[in-house]
Amino acid sequence: MAACGYNLLMFRKVPVLAALLLLAASCAPAASTNPTSALTPYLTLTPSATAAPLPLEDEQDSQPALPTPTPFTYIVQAGDTMGAIAQKFGVTLDALIAANPTVSPNAMPIGAALRIPTDQNNPTGESTPTPVPFAISQVDCYPTLDGGMWCFALARNDSDAALENLSARISLLAADGEAVAAQDAIPPLNVLPPRASLPLTTFFASPVPADARPRVRILSSMILPADDARYLPVSILDSATEIAPNGLTARVSGQVSLPTVAAAGTVWVAAVAYDDAGRVVGFRRWEGTGAAGASIPFEMTVSSLGSRVTRVELLAEARP
Repeated sequence: MAACGYNLLMFRKVPVLAALLLLAASCAPAASTNPTSALTPYLTLTPSATAAPLPLEDEQDSQPALPTPTPFTYIVQAGDTMGAIAQKFGVTLDALIAANPTVSPNAMPIGAALRIPTDQNNPTGESTPTPVPFAISQVDCYPTLDGGMWCFALARNDSDAALENLSARISLLAADGEAVAAQDAIPPLNVLPPRASLPLTTFFASPVPADARPRVRILSSMILPADDARYLPVSILDSATEIAPNGLTARVSGQVSLPTVAAAGTVWVAAVAYDDAGRVVGFRRWEGTGAAGASIPFEMTVSSLGSRVTRVELLAEARP
C-alpha cells in the first residue's frame, strides 16, 4: 500500500480518472507463469499397456548403409581391443582413436558404439565388411516403476548365415511428435543365428513421458564367417520352462554343451519371454564359464514387463 500512496503523490496533478487508472496499474499483482509439471509414467504392479510403436523412419533409413567414405557404427563386444577392431576393419589405430575421442582405448565398455572411419590409405588393402540387412518385426516399450522405460526391437535374421554386431537406434517421441530421447539398442548376445530372432534392448532412465511412442532405425549388422575362431559351437540340452500361474514370471533351466576343442571363458544364455500375441515382454541373460567338453547347467527366472508370458525362447553362445 505504501507504493500505491507514493504513486498517488507523484501524479496528484493528473486528472482523477487517469490517477485511478495509474493506481490500479501500480497495485496490480505481477503476472505469474504456472510451469507445466513433468509427465510421470503410470506406475502399477500389474502389466502396463505397451507404448504404441511408430513405423520405421523410412525404407531407406531402415536398412544398414553400404560402405561409403562416412563412418559406420561397431558395437564393442567382450574381449575386444581397440587395436583388434582397427585391424578387423582395415583402419589405422590412430584413425580409430581420433574418430572416437570420448572412448578410452584402455577401458572400452561392452556395448559402446564406435565410429569406424574409412581409411583411404589402408596399407593392408582389406575392404570394409559389408553391412547386411535384417528385419525388425516389432518394437515395444514398457514403463517401469522407477519412471524409466524398457524398449525391445525384435530383430529377425531371415538369412542362412549368422549375423553379429546388430544394433538399432530407438527414439522416443512425445504426443506432439517431438523426440524426447534416443539411444542405441543391442541384443543380449553378440550373434544372431540363421532363421532366429533376438530383441535389441535399451533402457531409458527416468523421467520418460508415459505416452512416449518408439521409432526404430537399423544401424548395423554383419555376416559372421562360418570359421570365425572367436566363437565356439554350443548347444542347449534338456531345457525346461515353468511359467508361474499368474504369467508374470517364468523359470527356465537346462544345460549348455561345449565342444571338446577348447574351454569356454565366456558362456551366455539368453532367455526371451513372449506373450500370446508373439510380442517380447521380457528377457534375461545367464553368464558362466566351462571346461572343454563340459555340460554346464543353468537356471534363471525371466519376468514380464507387459502381459502374461506364454513361451520362452533360449539361445546360447560361447567364446574361448
